[in-house]
Amino acid sequence: MTMHSRTTKVVVTLAGLACLAACGSRVETPADAIAGQLPVAETRSVEAPPPAAGPGGLAGVAEPSASASPTASGQGGEVEIPDAKPTVAKTQKWVKIFSGPSDKDIKPNEDKTQGSNTVELNAVENEQIGTFVTDGAGRTLYRFDNDNTKPPKSTCNGSCATAWPPLLIKSPGKIFPKGIDPKIIGYVERADGHCQVTINGWPVYYFVADAKPGDLNGQGVNDKWFAVAPTGGKTKAIPGFPLTNPTN
Repeated sequence: MTMHSRTTKVVVTLAGLACLAACGSRVETPADAIAGQLPVAETRSVEAPPPAAGPGGLAGVAEPSASASPTASGQGGEVEIPDAKPTVAKTQKWVKIFSGPSDKDIKPNEDKTQGSNTVELNAVENEQIGTFVTDGAGRTLYRFDNDNTKPPKSTCNGSCATAWPPLLIKSPGKIFPKGIDPKIIGYVERADGHCQVTINGWPVYYFVADAKPGDLNGQGVNDKWFAVAPTGGKTKAIPGFPLTNPTN
């Protein structure tokens, strides 16, 4: 009877871990789960170096720079204040969405079909379509009119997802936005169990025909695919640029 009880507990524990890994590309261990719940200050103290300015300053505590220039009057006026480091603005389960861009260089995954534990989102200006969102490598991100936002749901699967690879985030994840409200950023679990980044509920995608940063070859495809705006909305269509795609 005791042995049966212990077996049941093991099964329940493993089921719990499987549940954690359902939306992501790897199974989390109990140690991962604990690490993901560390206070922000402890996590950041490992990743971010202490401010360069100020002798012997503590990590995360800004001190006036010794080389900061006084005001023109020479009476010890304003000093330059270092930019504030990003803090966690929102948490969705095991994903932390920060208040701004990372203070350290992040190299995005070159393979669009592979997710990453750290994702950058940047708002970029364009004369033709207005402001749209790219990843940290400058690659255009799109939204699909057939998707749902309440609740968020991706309807692009199979051959559609081959042509329009979803922007995936792995566990434990961090998202650093620039020019986008972190409160409207999140993720949704796809039909294949992976986690796809969302902006205001809209799942976002790459387009396989975009070869280099800034390409907009997916803009207006089938009048359903558009570069996503920082609000999650659609950007303007490019005049005389209607395209068709057999997958959707």
